[in-house]
Parts: sequence; structure tokens; C-alpha cells
Amino acid sequence: MSAAIPAERRCPCGTGLSYGECCGKYHGGTPAPTAETLMRSRFTAFVTEDVGYLLRTWDPATRPAELTLADMPVRFYRLDILDTVAGGPLDQTGVVEFEAFYKGDVSGSQRERSTFRRVDGAWVYSEGDVS
Repeated sequence: MSAAIPAERRCPCGTGLSYGECCGKYHGGTPAPTAETLMRSRFTAFVTEDVGYLLRTWDPATRPAELTLADMPVRFYRLDILDTVAGGPLDQTGVVEFEAFYKGDVSGSQRERSTFRRVDGAWVYSEGDVS
């Protein structure tokens, strides 16, 4: 069960656009055009606890059998993109380095360098190196 975000509310991914103009359309089925866009939409899916979207956009080669976000002790609230390598509309692979900030039982941030690839033309998250 995901937590709904009103279409007119600012998107959590940090683009400055509304959820409806930004990640809402990707959650609704529009393919993400770049690896960075997919990363941003996946961050928003963590915010909204949209497990279905996270699993659908996870590389079948590395995707877990299940994912549970219920009762997470933290809530993500900010995303900073630190670096991107390839991952554009004409690329087949890409890397996005980001820092995701959270608060809850503890406050802090998680840095990750994530790899993405195209599967049947669509970007998917493959794996990440967390620091």
C-alpha cells in the first residue's frame, strides 16, 4: 500500500516540479527517459512506500523476491544527486550517485552509487554501492 501524494504537491525527488508533473507520471506507467529520472522516481517511491513500483523498476537479475517497507524506522525527505555517468536517452547503462536524507528513530543520510541498465528498452535499477 503506498501513501498517496497529491498531484499538485511538490515532488519529493527535488526537481522543484509538482508530483503530477514529475514522478507521478512514472509511477503511473510512463517509462523514465534517463537513469537519473528513474533514480528520482524510485526515491519518491520509497517516500510513498510504493513497493510495486520499486520491484517493477528493479533489474530482474538482481531484484529480491519481495520487499517490505512497512514499519520502516526512518522517513526519507530529501534527495541530492551528486554525479551521473551516461544514463541518457541513447545510452544502455548509467550510474547515478546520490545522497538520500532521512529522519525518524535516527536522522542522517545514505550515499549510494547506483548502476542502471536498459531491459527491453526501459531503465531499471541494477545495484548500488552504499556508503
